[in-house]
Amino acid sequence: MNTVRVNEKAASIDLLAPTLSTTERPIAQPGQCVIEVHSAGVNPSDVKAALGAMPHAVWPRTPGRDYAGVVIDGPAELLGVEVWGSGGELGIRRDGTHARYLVLDTAAVRAKPASVSMLEAGAVGVPFITAYEGLRRAGLPQAGDVVLVMGGNGKVGQATIQLATRAGARVFAVERSKEAYIGHASGAVDMIAADTQDIAAYVRDKTGGHGADIVYNTVGSPYFEQANAALATGGRQIFISTIDRAVPFDIFAFYRGQHTYVGIDTLALDSLACARILDALAPGFADGTLKPFPVLADTIYALKDAAQGYRAVLGGARERVVLQPVPQSDLLPA
Repeated sequence: MNTVRVNEKAASIDLLAPTLSTTERPIAQPGQCVIEVHSAGVNPSDVKAALGAMPHAVWPRTPGRDYAGVVIDGPAELLGVEVWGSGGELGIRRDGTHARYLVLDTAAVRAKPASVSMLEAGAVGVPFITAYEGLRRAGLPQAGDVVLVMGGNGKVGQATIQLATRAGARVFAVERSKEAYIGHASGAVDMIAADTQDIAAYVRDKTGGHGADIVYNTVGSPYFEQANAALATGGRQIFISTIDRAVPFDIFAFYRGQHTYVGIDTLALDSLACARILDALAPGFADGTLKPFPVLADTIYALKDAAQGYRAVLGGARERVVLQPVPQSDLLPA
């Protein structure tokens, strides 16, 4: 099979030089499926792991956490089924999805919604799983709740906005400068420009002084102080990333505000845990209230061009970057 192989840590993608290896097609053992991967998203964590930023990553290995494909070996009832998934162990503690074939335990395999294309399904995983797990841990938003998303046009931000507006929450979102919301939503999204507006004052003014019941902080330290100031009494702030590790922390304001902080690390969620989250998300994709991210032609790469895809993600690509392990000629009918 064709697979991207990373043999050692590197200081940059140019030095990394991942190779394309060929090995035998795997055979499913009892309790396993072999999936032919048709689409595999490239996440920042995939690139960071390849560059040696994940201390628990094993070497050598094949990167990749997200995938969509077709079951080609395993239980008879799953043969030919189009599936999707993700896993925090994939591409980190074991070989991942940037390969033609992926072997998984059958318990972690899920059919993808028919409404989501194969290309799109391979790009759903990490952003939506991160968004959902954060909201689940913080208490899923309810109709009428106020949700403030820091980094609203990022992919986790967009997924959070989709989930919050689907639930009927009132949503505010922040970007560094003035811009419109570019993702799907089931309701209005009030965008705030951090370079010209006081975030907390704006949210409190628009909510009659209430503030935000949930702040989903996808950026971390740059918005920490404003996020705290925007929190309603009993509000929860979710963290998934940061620039600076240490931030000023007012313990008095924290306990007087009855606030809660929620930390999310989806690398701790294995393929089975991610499959269960996709079970919760699938009905929304099936009925159209949740939408996959568009996959553009110029962000799709063959396995042999994986380094270009990694470089695009490392450079801050705004659209989802996807590897397509199966050549299109192999997908055409004979």
